Amino acid sequence: MTVWCLGSINADHFYGVPHLVVPGETLIVQNHSKGLGGKGANQSVAAARAGAEVNHIGAVGPDGEWAVELLAGFGVDVSRVARVHAPTAHAIIQVDAAGENAILVYSGANMMIPIPDFAGAQPGDTLLLQNETNGTVEAARLAKAKGLRVVYSAAPFDAKSVQEILPFVDLLLVNELENAALETDLGAIEIDRVVTRGAKGAEWIGVANLPAHPVTAVDTTGAGDCFAGTLAAALDSGATKEQALRRAIVASTLQVTKKGTADAMPLKEEVDQVIGL
Repeated sequence: MTVWCLGSINADHFYGVPHLVVPGETLIVQNHSKGLGGKGANQSVAAARAGAEVNHIGAVGPDGEWAVELLAGFGVDVSRVARVHAPTAHAIIQVDAAGENAILVYSGANMMIPIPDFAGAQPGDTLLLQNETNGTVEAARLAKAKGLRVVYSAAPFDAKSVQEILPFVDLLLVNELENAALETDLGAIEIDRVVTRGAKGAEWIGVANLPAHPVTAVDTTGAGDCFAGTLAAALDSGATKEQALRRAIVASTLQVTKKGTADAMPLKEEVDQVIGL
């Protein structure tokens, strides 16, 4: 089977800081680096490293060929990445000494992605979505009509966007804060739902509540994307819900022990080793 990911492609600029900047403050950064990121790219790389065949649907500007090349280098099919007349998206990411982060995102080309027709997709394939691009609702509708499993990571969280896409979603992924906002804004949701709880692990509602693998976090940026991509890959491979949840938890805890986003995603073999396979 195949994981299709409609998602953002960003240039991530990381700034190491003694603490996250507060209003009116100027900080001298301790270090700077640039890498491939964006929730979509991160999730595609995570799924590919977890062993899935991955097709990424996205867009970059004239300044984004380096990002496409990196995605391809991670084993992602980039034949559906469009070139558009807008700057490639970028993110400004502060990372403090404890590995916590604060992020600003400029969307750029991510809001100009052509709506896919899913030519070549097969019933039982998986579509992975987030809220960093245009076209998510239409893509979910088309994918659902073709028999794909639709996995939706509701981040950055927006209640209106969630409400619009839910009729076409098979599995909803949210963190604790997003889940609380979801229940406040929309009430009870009758849908398969996974709630991530950071260092406390994650819960597939009504299925399993599993603890996190204990590690020392270096950088938490991209941990949720690692979780989503690994979970989608495991489900696509035929894993049970609990097996997929365990793999996603282990992968994301391994990911936070490294700096970076896409390039910090663990390999399937690393996850196997921790699980004991």
